[in-house]
Amino acid sequence: MIDDNGPGAVTLGADDRALAVAAVKAVLRVASGDEDDLIAAFAESALGLAEQFTGRVMIARALRESVTARGGWQRLGARPVRAISAVETRGGSALSAERYAIDIDAAGDGWVRVGGGGLVVVRYAAGIAVEWAGLPAPLRQGVALLAAYLFDERDASVAPPAAVTALWRPFRRVTLRGSVRC
Repeated sequence: MIDDNGPGAVTLGADDRALAVAAVKAVLRVASGDEDDLIAAFAESALGLAEQFTGRVMIARALRESVTARGGWQRLGARPVRAISAVETRGGSALSAERYAIDIDAAGDGWVRVGGGGLVVVRYAAGIAVEWAGLPAPLRQGVALLAAYLFDERDASVAPPAAVTALWRPFRRVTLRGSVRC
């Protein structure tokens, strides 16, 4: 279970926020800064929806995930994993290296194997890109298009543009089997 900052929970930093707002405003053809906060909120919502749809964290961030120490390999809940930085007790004390193993596979899935029972916390970073500008163009365009739709159609019941999912679909990652690794 991801404790905080998991997929769908997006809060943009100042630089990424400015770039995302500019992208959405370009789609909307809006020059004024009067509604930048609202547009930023829609951009964050659209990024969160993109993460839920694709099964991938868009912009890299630190995550904490509680894992039951049961001895077998367990897949971490967010992907793509960039680095696993710590495995510790729930109180924050680092576990000895003999007690756990970590791995990141070629698909970007993070894996942890912890013995001894109980819950432990894994700290790691996940994300496709480090910043907004590093996201592949179709992901950025889909986010901007969806955020513009959310801004423009606030009072309507019109479906979002199909182009949004068409842009995101090549990046979608669906897991068909459980988190099992030998």
